[in-house]
Amino acid sequence: MLRKIFGWTMTLLFAATMVIPFLWMLSTSMKSDEMLLVFPPRFFSKGMSFGSYSKLLELYPMMRMFLNSVIVAISATTGQIVVCAMAAYAFARLHFGGSKFLFLVFLATLMIPFQVIMTPLFIEIRYLNWINTYAGIIMPTMSMRIAFGVFLLRQAFSGIPNELEESAFMDGATHLTIFRSIALPLVKASLATLLVLSFMDSWNSFLWPLLVTRDTSIMTLPVGLSSLHGRYSTEWNLVMAGAVISVLPIIMVFIIAQKQFIEGLSHSGIKG
Repeated sequence: MLRKIFGWTMTLLFAATMVIPFLWMLSTSMKSDEMLLVFPPRFFSKGMSFGSYSKLLELYPMMRMFLNSVIVAISATTGQIVVCAMAAYAFARLHFGGSKFLFLVFLATLMIPFQVIMTPLFIEIRYLNWINTYAGIIMPTMSMRIAFGVFLLRQAFSGIPNELEESAFMDGATHLTIFRSIALPLVKASLATLLVLSFMDSWNSFLWPLLVTRDTSIMTLPVGLSSLHGRYSTEWNLVMAGAVISVLPIIMVFIIAQKQFIEGLSHSGIKG
């Protein structure tokens, strides 16, 4: 009994450390300028409203930046899933010479920090005339998690029983048919895990979009939110309003794919 009480207490404490900052962010976004720096700080105060959100939309092209983030995140996530699924299936189910060595080389790229390849990548994007374009943001963003995605999905594809594949071959199926009709449905939990992680990574990407964007018409939301911080003063209610707008899509994606996400982590060997 004491062990259960201790377990629930610790769970509630950890949950509070996650929820309270979000509630504080939401509360700050609804405060007036006069109530921002009141001491002692208050979660709720008089005059709370959604005025910060309307002011933010008036002063900054937030909807355009939001749309840019949606385009970049969906395109990069879709590209990652397609490429990772095909490559992972090849490494897991197609036995060809040097596949294990090639897979290890592929995984070794995980040890290379993005900062190391940032400069040559920028030069390449400049020669392609992709500066300040969707392609210049999407293609590098899509490639950043491919090695991890291939590893994650390869683990899932390797767990498919060989009997299913052999039966399909006896019925005249090709690898493409097996991949599309048998393998993908069986690893949907791992696909959902990769979808959530890739979407979060693409949506929150800041450094690379900052390097390749030049004007607000192509800026993503994280880059746009950085402009809310002034050199001498910062309107924190506007900053928090932008942060709330930025975090809502991630929460929605996680809620939709929560069951498959947890199942995918539990079956892929990536346990917290």
